[in-house]
Parts: sequence; C-alpha cells; structure tokens
Amino acid sequence: MSDNIWKRAEIESPCVKICVVHPEARLCTGCLRSIDEISRWSRMSAEERREIMAELPDRAGRLKQRRGGRAARLARQNR
Repeated sequence: MSDNIWKRAEIESPCVKICVVHPEARLCTGCLRSIDEISRWSRMSAEERREIMAELPDRAGRLKQRRGGRAARLARQNR
C-alpha cells in the first residue's frame, strides 16, 4: 500500500500508524488526538487542524505509563 494517496496540499495528519487509544486519557498513544479529532480530521478546516497540531505536544504528559504485562507481574512477585 502506498502513502501517496495521503499527500495533499493541506496540513498533514499527525498519524504515525500506531493506533492505540489510552484507556484513561482517551487519546491515541501514537498521534495524541482524540477519537473525535481523528474521525473528523478530513472534514476539518485548515485552521482547526493547525489548532490541534499546536496542542499535541502538551498532550503527551496526559498519558500515564500503564502498569501491565511482564513489568506488572514481576512487580507483584517481588512484593
């Protein structure tokens, strides 16, 4: 599949193809957009997209590290 289809004369999507929604923050852990923002992206004006793009760097702090998988099991065993 080619990414050429996404090359347009508009603000590009911040998508990095890591689409996982954080259960508490409700943000995509890849691009930091909300589900609503992702679904409306193609219909947004350039100004709306610019506003969201400007907010994205500040959103990273809202994603707390999840304690799951191997690290959580090891932590429980060592208690």
